Order: sequence, then structure tokens, then C-alpha cells
Amino acid sequence: MPSQHPPQPPTILQLFLSALRLGLTSFGGPVAHLGFFREEYVARRHWLDDPGYADLVALCQSLPGPASSQVIFGIGLACRGLAGGLACWIGFTLPSAIIMGACGRGAATMGLLPHAGWLAGLKIAAVAVVAQAVWSMGTQLCPDRSRQTMALFAAVAMLLKPSAVTPLLVIAAGAMLGWGRYRRIRIPTAPAPLPFALNHVRGAAALLLFFVLLALLPALASWTHLRGLDYFSAYYRTGALVFGGGHVVLPLLQSQIVNRGWVDDNTFVAGYGLVQAMPGPLFSIAAYLGAAAKQPPNGFLGALTCLLGIYLSPLLLLAGAIPLWETLRRTRSAQAALRGASAAVTGILLAALFDPLWLTAIHSARDLALAISLFALSLVWRFPAWLIVLLAAGAGQLWLHP
Repeated sequence: MPSQHPPQPPTILQLFLSALRLGLTSFGGPVAHLGFFREEYVARRHWLDDPGYADLVALCQSLPGPASSQVIFGIGLACRGLAGGLACWIGFTLPSAIIMGACGRGAATMGLLPHAGWLAGLKIAAVAVVAQAVWSMGTQLCPDRSRQTMALFAAVAMLLKPSAVTPLLVIAAGAMLGWGRYRRIRIPTAPAPLPFALNHVRGAAALLLFFVLLALLPALASWTHLRGLDYFSAYYRTGALVFGGGHVVLPLLQSQIVNRGWVDDNTFVAGYGLVQAMPGPLFSIAAYLGAAAKQPPNGFLGALTCLLGIYLSPLLLLAGAIPLWETLRRTRSAQAALRGASAAVTGILLAALFDPLWLTAIHSARDLALAISLFALSLVWRFPAWLIVLLAAGAGQLWLHP
């Protein structure tokens, strides 16, 4: 009978190559990514056990930022510390970032064809995909009247007062209302402990750096008048505020980027439709937007600046939150505030479904018919997002081309 030995910890190269393979093949968005990660790292390689993986997923889904990217960064942290976390994050992010950056560079140099049928299809695909995300988030995160009301008021606030600070105020208000409404509800079960050693000193340093950059970057960008620093600051704030997954990055980026004139609505919505067809994280749209920016730094430097900006804040937050998670997640107050914040996020995404997506993409009965058809394929028939995008581009070219 073969002896049972614990698996050897992976090397940095093994972590990078495994994440790179996932970055090239993980279609389907954040929820699908988590399934791919479990198959790769728990079932096949045994680098993490099921309770540890489930606990890491629960932590990342409770924090702002892209949950799947944070999870794979956390897996690398558990296996090889900071170097392992960076190896996993780089491997998973690199393929889609390169492709999206190249597409953004093409959009900046050659321009988008405003009346092209395939472009109209991409915009309509974005409407269908986000509508499906709103539906899914609404059923999961707003199951009662209180949270449904919070979500609707959040959408109203976003539509009536669109600005760069409105999402932050809406999420904060949702967290306060959630705390007031749900803080007396008993937590059903005590969560299992995290599986790897926690360093409180490094965690505190990461949290301190997170908040210092959040406070100082806007002031430094304003004082120095460096556009690259302004880009980095805006994307850093966006990454720090994205509750609820990659789809929620849409309204936050729109308020930070489009409203400042860095890219136009057509370029933005086309990029959002395009990123749905990519493997890997939705946050790679930052590389597209940085490369497509109207003013330098754009191209490769703009893509790198915006990509690092949008990822730095959620990765710092994860590194800082791991030591605090054991205590925080056992408190009713924290759980209650997260319920309210999640409801507010659903409302923010609902508002984004109208502006900019609907206003940019739906101009005729044909546009609406295609959007409804794509929504049905996504929600009822469970077509993956990348296939929805390809069908939309083809249908747009054949059916909507002038």
C-alpha cells in the first residue's frame, strides 16, 4: 500500500505556470474561475484543502476587489508567501491584460468605427451580460424587502447624482443601514479557522499602506499635475470600492474615467463587451482603458499604470485583512454591515445598466430584440459570457450593419 506523504510545497515557477494556464483557459467570469481554482489547487494538486479554500473564498467575497484575482493571490500567499502570491496573480492576469492592452492600443491609434455592426453587437452584449449579473446579484444579495429597498434607493442616488464620490457614499450608507437593520441577527455557524499562518505585523503594514495611498494619491496627483499619477490614483480608488465582483467595476470606472473625458462612451462600452470574451479576470479592462486613453500616458505605459493601480488596492486589502479575519467575521456587526453594502452594490450596478450601457447601446427595436435574446441565452440557457459576446458581434455585423 503506498505511503501517504503530505504534498511538497510548490515552487514559485510551478505557481506561476499553473496560474498562467488558468489565465489562458478560465472563461466564464468570477464564479466559474472559483470552480477552476478548486479543481486545480484542491482536487488535482492538493496544495490547499477544501476547508481552507472555502474559507479563503469567503474572505475574498467579503472584501472590495475582484474576488477571483484575490483568491488566486491568496493561494500563492498560502503556498509561498508574498512571492508566491505575486507569481499566481501575474500568471493569471497576464494573458487577458496583454490582449486587452493590445485592443486598447488599436482603438487609440485607429479609432473605433462608430457605425460598425460588430461594435453595436458588443455594446448590446454588455447590456445583456450586466442585466444577467443584476438579476443574479438581486436574487442572492437582496432576498428581503429591506435589502431590495436599499438597492433601489442606491440606484436612484446613482442616477440623480452621478459623480466620482457617489458610489462611495452609497456603499457607506448601505453599510450603515445594514448594520442598523441586521446587527441583532445571529450568525448561523461559527466559521472554520484559516489554514495558514498569519503575520499581524505585515498585515498591519499592508492595511496602513492601503489607507495612506487611498488618502494621499488624489492630493499628490492634484499637486504634481502628473496625468499618469492621476490615472493611477483613479484606478486605485476604483479597485478599493468594487464590492460584489468584476461587473461592479463598470459604474465605478465610468464615474472615474468616462466622466473625466479620458475615454469616450463608445470606447468604454466596447471594451466592456470585449472583456467578456476574454479568459481571466474582468479587471483586465483597465489595461484596455489605459492603452486607449486619449492623452498620454497611453499605449503600453498607460495600460501598465492603470492595471497596477486597479489591482494594488484590493491586493493590499487582502494581505491586511487575513490576520483580522478570524475576529471580524465572527461579529454580528460586520456581517450586518456587509449585507447592507452588498445591497447597495446591486443598486449601483442596476443604475449602470441604464447609464451608460442602455443609453449607449439601445437605439432601436432591433437593438432591444437582440438584447432580450442574448439575455435569455445567458439567464435561461446558461450560455457562457464569451459565447454571448461572439454571437452578439456576429449578429450585430449581419443584422445591425447599416
